[in-house]
Amino acid sequence: MDVRRLELLLALSRQGSMHAVSETLGVTTSTVSQQIAALAKEVGTPLLEPDGRRVRLTPAGRRLAGHAVEILAAHEAARADLDPSAEPAGTVRIAAFHTVIRDTLLPVVHRLAADHPAVRLEIQEQEPVEARAMLERDEVDLVVSYDYNLAPAPHDPALVVTPLWERSWSLAVPTRSRRTTGPAADVVAAFADSDWIVNSRDSGDEQVVRTLAALAGFEPRITHRADSLSLVQEMITAGLGVALLFADYPKTTGISLRRLRDPEPSMRAHALTRRGRDAWPPLALLLTLLAA
Repeated sequence: MDVRRLELLLALSRQGSMHAVSETLGVTTSTVSQQIAALAKEVGTPLLEPDGRRVRLTPAGRRLAGHAVEILAAHEAARADLDPSAEPAGTVRIAAFHTVIRDTLLPVVHRLAADHPAVRLEIQEQEPVEARAMLERDEVDLVVSYDYNLAPAPHDPALVVTPLWERSWSLAVPTRSRRTTGPAADVVAAFADSDWIVNSRDSGDEQVVRTLAALAGFEPRITHRADSLSLVQEMITAGLGVALLFADYPKTTGISLRRLRDPEPSMRAHALTRRGRDAWPPLALLLTLLAA
């Protein structure tokens, strides 16, 4: 099978129309049509079928597009192995959570634009559970996820895990709350009668809250759930409860941070890729930049 034809098929599977493929790749729609027709002859089965005035991939076409991801990745890896000076090129699909997109991915976007313009990123915001499911379905090439030292997440051995960073968490409480010091259990015990705010889609921080509360000898009253840290901040300011926030969270009117130690909870960010895919040059480059 011709690698260029596989690239066109994969692009069509992702973009949905020959016109979009021609615009993105700088070829004519007739070229896209002819090359995919030639690919269908190579594999001996139809790859396209009519869909109104447009076309769509047949089931065989979708299966071949799925194989094309790994074939093209292997082709790129082989090319880079034979020509280490070759410039990485291609589109890396990423699912990541809000904080890491803002603080880690966006700086890398600027670096790629300046130094590696042939590498493009397609980024979408997703919480870890949804992002990992997308990676398993091969809908993305890279997931940036997180877990906590007090609530470690299990990892599939079929995935490669690249640690990125670790940040400590503190207890965020309304200003003028009673000051507390000492081990984490003593700090959270002072708020045993408070309502607690946790994440709505990922259970990791709730496990951390429950672990700290258990050390303090009480069951936390979890009343509110929110994904956005800025929304959590506003809920605390409104007097709705207390929650965990980054220890280096910007000083905010209406909120005080209580240090937690012995144990000190922390969030750990890591990149996940399918085993064997991490050698694909554009993805390998991105992993190197993220880890740095």
